[in-house]
Amino acid sequence: MLRSFFIGLSTNKSFRKFSESSSIGRRVSHRFVAGMTVEEAIAAAQQLNREGIAVTLDALGESVTDEPHAIASAATYHRLLDEIASHNLRANVSLKLTQMGMDVGGANSAEGQALAERIVASLVEHAAKFQNFVRIDMEGSEYTEATLSITERLFARFPGAVGTVLQAYMFRTEADAERLLRQGIRIRLCKGAYKEPDDIAFPGKADVDANYLKLAKRMITSEVFCGIATHDEAIINELCRFADAHEIERPAFEFQMLYGIRRDLQRKLVRQGYGVRVYVPFGTEWYPYFMRRLAERPANVLFLTRNFFRT
Repeated sequence: MLRSFFIGLSTNKSFRKFSESSSIGRRVSHRFVAGMTVEEAIAAAQQLNREGIAVTLDALGESVTDEPHAIASAATYHRLLDEIASHNLRANVSLKLTQMGMDVGGANSAEGQALAERIVASLVEHAAKFQNFVRIDMEGSEYTEATLSITERLFARFPGAVGTVLQAYMFRTEADAERLLRQGIRIRLCKGAYKEPDDIAFPGKADVDANYLKLAKRMITSEVFCGIATHDEAIINELCRFADAHEIERPAFEFQMLYGIRRDLQRKLVRQGYGVRVYVPFGTEWYPYFMRRLAERPANVLFLTRNFFRT
């Protein structure tokens, strides 16, 4: 019930406008969003690096419908890649195709796909010059095939400099994982944070968890460096046992988590010698991301309620 409620709120334009423009909204979002500016994001990345944690930087934004806005979004990412290099950070970047113009000319249009691919290609080329990496986020199911195809074409041009995300709640994900692994494309595996119909996605948490664990085991036994993105301690513990039993070396994969969530677990895994990368979002367009985080983990609502009035 709560999941559906917050996913519904994530697309409410009126509440989004109020939240992103209010001081109360910015205060509430602070736990999960590193700040509004590039400078704040870089400072957060530096602090995490000092703790032995790698970073993925995400300038929040999505559903762009005009080319100038898409180009402006890309400019922020070009700056991020330069800042990462100049500060010698253990960091890469993550972006959404709808942020780069995928919906220009209509949702997931041929025009938008061509624009987004052209814009993201310039970013992947920029990252490749620094021996860095661009992660193309996965969005709703209507974008899945186009996202995979664009990733594959860019990987063919810039091997090793681009990867994408797969969502374990989708029925098609097992086949998609094999498709990408055969090509050597790096995958970030998450559970999924969009509302999808029952005929294409597992509706129950237990089924999603089981599929996630199955896919994660496949990925960490492949020769492709993958990111296992979860805060589920039971799944993490099972994967650690599995890795030890199969003599999988710890540098062969990494755990990935979200900024502000399970900091204790992040640090524990680092102490145990596992690679940990934290996804650090920032920017003024934080509302949809924030609502999806509440939808994913209702315990976050209780956390925010307890801590809102603390100084």
